[in-house]
Amino acid sequence: MIVSPQRTNGPRVPRGAPPAKNNPARRGPPATAAEGGPQRIAKLLARAGVASRRDVERMIADGRIAIDGNVLTTPATVLEDLKGVTVDGKQVAPPAAARLWRFYKPAGCLTAAFDPKGRPTIYDRMPKGLPRVMPVGRLDFMTEGLLLLTNDGELKRKLELPSSAIVRHYRARAFGEVTQAQLEELSEGIEIDGIRYGSIDANLERRTGRNCWVELSLTEGKNREVRNVLAHLGLQVSRLIRTSYGPFTMEELDPGQVGEVQREDLFRFRQTLK
Repeated sequence: MIVSPQRTNGPRVPRGAPPAKNNPARRGPPATAAEGGPQRIAKLLARAGVASRRDVERMIADGRIAIDGNVLTTPATVLEDLKGVTVDGKQVAPPAAARLWRFYKPAGCLTAAFDPKGRPTIYDRMPKGLPRVMPVGRLDFMTEGLLLLTNDGELKRKLELPSSAIVRHYRARAFGEVTQAQLEELSEGIEIDGIRYGSIDANLERRTGRNCWVELSLTEGKNREVRNVLAHLGLQVSRLIRTSYGPFTMEELDPGQVGEVQREDLFRFRQTLK
């Protein structure tokens, strides 16, 4: 299922203007739905693992992307491939085959490439020798557990889309009183401070005094969703672990370890995505 685990010690600007008539970068008809046909440059660069589509659009606005030496001015550019495309003056390599890794994110690090406050990030905790990878979604600073990593921007986007309805499983250790009946009401969804959270399947795993463990399954993954919902029920979360993301689990991983998903398993999973 995975490669042998490895241990470790451990990029807002407006969208571009419509393309000019004399834009030399436009090389084909409008993008089509077929993979491998003409595509918008942001999609191609995301597919190559340069950055997300939105980040590519920001890079274009900042004048960092060029084609055959001509600085690109619009993200509406459509290309057949990345020949002649440079980012910060460097040629973009053709996209590699999509790969996916399971990473056990330790608590106490950011799901980000850089923190201006100097706090550690997931890239400080990953094993050395990985290719350039992007996280699928986020886990907040103190949340630990399964974080998927990929070299493919389009796969990342597909895995994050709410329409993909991928189930995430969590375990939360919390202090306070809650009943199973209260947890079951979460299946109808709940609104907290004007934010609507969708259906959550929650079960009281066990209780010791005023401390308890709660298991939760959800498909949205909004910012701090589990913590906010449990706090609304009067629980103070002291530990939060994501145990799975779709069919992928933390099995055989310790904090800071990585295991690659076999290509056959990734292929089968992609066939199930909506």
